[in-house]
Amino acid sequence: MKKILALVLVFGMLLSFAACGGSSEATGESAAILPAPELTKDFDVNADFKIGVILLHDENSTYDLNFINAINEVKKTLGLSDEQVIMKRNIPESNDCYEAAKDLATKGCKVIFADSFGHETYMIQAAVEFPDVQFCHATGTMAHTENIANYHNAFASIYEGRYLAGIAAGMKLNELKKDGKLKGDAPVMGYVGAFTYAEVISGYTSFYLGAKSVCPDVTMKVQFTGSWYDENEEKSAAQALIASGCDLISQHADSLGAPTACEDAGVPNISYNGSTYEAGENTFIISSAINWQPYFLYIIKCANTGVAIDTDWTGSIATGSVVLSGLNQDVAAAGTKEALEAAIDDLKSGAVKVFDTEKDNYILKDGAKVTTYTADVDTDEEFTPDTEAVVEGAFKESIFRSAPYFDLQIDGITLVNSKF
Repeated sequence: MKKILALVLVFGMLLSFAACGGSSEATGESAAILPAPELTKDFDVNADFKIGVILLHDENSTYDLNFINAINEVKKTLGLSDEQVIMKRNIPESNDCYEAAKDLATKGCKVIFADSFGHETYMIQAAVEFPDVQFCHATGTMAHTENIANYHNAFASIYEGRYLAGIAAGMKLNELKKDGKLKGDAPVMGYVGAFTYAEVISGYTSFYLGAKSVCPDVTMKVQFTGSWYDENEEKSAAQALIASGCDLISQHADSLGAPTACEDAGVPNISYNGSTYEAGENTFIISSAINWQPYFLYIIKCANTGVAIDTDWTGSIATGSVVLSGLNQDVAAAGTKEALEAAIDDLKSGAVKVFDTEKDNYILKDGAKVTTYTADVDTDEEFTPDTEAVVEGAFKESIFRSAPYFDLQIDGITLVNSKF
């Protein structure tokens, strides 16, 4: 009887330990690994202030949803009314953008923001017509050369977020290799890109370098869709990459096409612009994103305090502009959280440079280190290279302007196609 009682007590203690978190069982998506900082209000907003936001798509696009969530958080923090924040959704990269900007200006908006690369020329047109309104454009490249006082570009060092997400990918590939679950002899990643632009090239290269930093023999295939948002094309591209032998998929495209394809095929996925955990509980690992809250807060503060807005503004981890979602603990490899936390510290301290050109077997072109590279920073119609971008042992991304200009094709990455 005493032995039975002892066994019952031991069993009860084991259950108690499990209930208190002692179990090794995974628990879904964790809290954000690199969260957005809490916003604070330290200025007064004028009663007549209005901001207009022009969006390429709507809430169905993970890209546009990221902006919508950001402006809504700032709206709540500042106590802005619905009349003070005017959003225009599904505005294409055409003269429709100019018409939308013109309408917002005539409605009294003091600041007008547009979120897509192809909106730029139309925003510039509106900025010239309405010199008393501040026009701010995400991902644009022309503010520093157009020299229009009320036109501004903004971006963030998302290459750091992509690099961190790549580390999570590399950790997963190492686990698959250890467990004998790779599709081939060596790990291969697939990447669904929208266009063969510097913004996308910089993103997939930094993602690859993050993976390579922990999984040195990884290679990657990139397939482009020719659209920022096309769920069918993105899903088809992901399916083609999976069929070609890719062990893991990531993307720079704005629908749930790639994550859905991964969930259907049981292939690990690294997402972008926000967590896609709900669409891929069995395959989603982590997502990086630009947090636009600090920029929205900054431009609204400038407009209400009479401070000039930077011509080019580049957010960073330090400004809270680069974030990582929670980690899917059911899919991520053991030790991923700790590896990411260490890498975040190294990026903050400068111990690690994403585009380090001095590191051995890292950024290679035709088997050799890249010691010099002239980038196209001052964009013209011929995309003429004009600026030496390798300085002090690293490619200086988003320094000479906010939008990315890393467009070098490096060893280890194969382009399946191209779309301009």
